Amino acid sequence: MNINANPEDARLTSGKNISYWTDSVQHAVQHPLSENIETEVVIVGGGLAGLSVAYCLSQTGMKVVVVEDGDIGSGETGRTTAHLVTCLDDRYYHLEKVFGKEKTQLIAESHQLAIEFVQRTVRKEKIDCRFECLDGYLFLHPSDNKDSLEREYLAAIAAGVRVVTVDEVPGLLHKQKALRFMAQAQFHPLQYLQGLCKAITENGGKVYTGTHATDIDHEGITTSDGFTVKAKHIVVATNSPVNNRFTMFEKEYAYRTYVIGALVKKDILPKALWWDTGDFESNPKVPPYHYVRLHPYNDQYDMLISGGEDHPTGDTSKTEIAEEDRYRLVEAWTRKNFPIEEVVYHWSGQILEPMDGIAFIGRNPYDRDNVYIVTGDSGNGMTHCSFAGLLITDLINGRENKWEELYSPSRFTLKESAPAFKHLINDSLSLLKEMLTFNGSEELSTVAIGEGKIMSLQNDPFGVYRDVTGGLNIVSAKCTHLKCGVKWNADELSWDCPCHGSRFTYEGKVINGPANFDLDAYHYDEINNQVTKI
Repeated sequence: MNINANPEDARLTSGKNISYWTDSVQHAVQHPLSENIETEVVIVGGGLAGLSVAYCLSQTGMKVVVVEDGDIGSGETGRTTAHLVTCLDDRYYHLEKVFGKEKTQLIAESHQLAIEFVQRTVRKEKIDCRFECLDGYLFLHPSDNKDSLEREYLAAIAAGVRVVTVDEVPGLLHKQKALRFMAQAQFHPLQYLQGLCKAITENGGKVYTGTHATDIDHEGITTSDGFTVKAKHIVVATNSPVNNRFTMFEKEYAYRTYVIGALVKKDILPKALWWDTGDFESNPKVPPYHYVRLHPYNDQYDMLISGGEDHPTGDTSKTEIAEEDRYRLVEAWTRKNFPIEEVVYHWSGQILEPMDGIAFIGRNPYDRDNVYIVTGDSGNGMTHCSFAGLLITDLINGRENKWEELYSPSRFTLKESAPAFKHLINDSLSLLKEMLTFNGSEELSTVAIGEGKIMSLQNDPFGVYRDVTGGLNIVSAKCTHLKCGVKWNADELSWDCPCHGSRFTYEGKVINGPANFDLDAYHYDEINNQVTKI
């Protein structure tokens, strides 16, 4: 059953709610780096992107070192729903408009290659992760244009995707036309990561957990414990790159997404993936869609894993529905479409929506040629991250790769970036206005148990949370990335930055980039009514 993580220790996951994936694997004892070492490639991040890169490089004979500040998969890989797809959340007709037909064909091909790579790796390394090939069904959301499916069908066919039209969706409670995407896949993401780790170490690679890289440059990394890893090549695969302070955040922005795991009677539903086309009334620029899959649960039940109801991180103002209330919306939509029973898990995740719909994989802009990043996963992180292993391995080994320019982090499309710029500017002005007009007259005694508030103490903004013991946890309310004001997330008990998506536990520990340092923590002196830095 779903349990709460201890927010004081973010080693397992980046929030209070634990996903089914995290709850269903055995977690190894952490193995922090405890000496200075040298290697050919150091990889920061132990999620799917980092371990895919490490695995592919190790297969070419290169010496690799992976450092992860929590457990393997404790970031967004452990909070995904693990769809491996060529049915992309940015429609093919949109990608064709932005990139043209030839490049859209390359995009489709890269996702197909990613699925084939995972399947091949599972077989080669004998990874028991419930990998399955299956079909997926894309059906129309009521707010979408009626011709959307036809446009997508024509564009997907032109891109070389295996897709057909169908008059009925297997498993759906009501009859509806859809597109059937063939040769999709799913797996247990953390079991797959454990298999990659085993293969990496057996091939001479090193994986260090509980190891936070505080300084990253073209020569290697330095950890928070003061140890160094010198390397010829550096790969930062931390979802949002923690080594790139400015360049990438004009090209992508962060969204929260919500997932439930609900029981369905065994074998009542076919094995498939399901998606709707997205709610254009909620956000016409980036319409949040629902995404659904099955996973075995016990002898009586399967678990239907259903997600959606996305919104910009730290900002629920457009719908005025708080983070903790999003699960009931996911549940209501799911009950309308599938025969679910009890909800036994719920969790949220974070995605980075790139300016033009595809990930950024390659050399870090305005950096040395030996520094690489993987970011902007959009809603297709499992295939983007897997493909990153193939692409970055070619780049490091000096091999030509026809996708290098397409996925380059240096690319910039002003027309497609305009909404991101507008979003960033509006949020920044709104936050500044809020900070300047903030009324700090409330007393600390008004903060209830389990509540978080931004409060003015000694004329500065602080984040204040009262934990279950009644104790106050006080942190700076300014994100350590670019000093934007953080907002309270009552669902995951975290402080979230609406500017660029950085997140912190209620004690101030950083759990999502681009911030790479904790919020300052403070002690409250009740006698003198003062806060002092811890």
